[in-house]
Amino acid sequence: MIKPIGDEASLLNLGQPVNLGQRMPIDLSQFGRTDDQPSFSSLLKQALDHVNSLQQDSSNRMQAIETGASTDLVGAMIAAQKSSLSFQALMQVRNKVVSAYEEVMRMQI
Repeated sequence: MIKPIGDEASLLNLGQPVNLGQRMPIDLSQFGRTDDQPSFSSLLKQALDHVNSLQQDSSNRMQAIETGASTDLVGAMIAAQKSSLSFQALMQVRNKVVSAYEEVMRMQI
């Protein structure tokens, strides 16, 4: 015979009110942001600056190939792929942030 997980008496108490006086106090200061942690906006700005620099590098390399100033076609193509992938990743982050914002706005208070 299979033993039950819990006794039936504990299931009967599910509808009873909970005594909130027995809760342990939570120190909310442990969840605060310290000065050594970067903010979300600064991290996002760094990511934008990095993607922008990759795109500028790619553009400069492609222009150098087109004008004949450089013959490094492989390096230019790799730079173009890096900038494309980083831009696509940035767009996915943006989509997730917008989705999270919309979900928060749909919450009822």
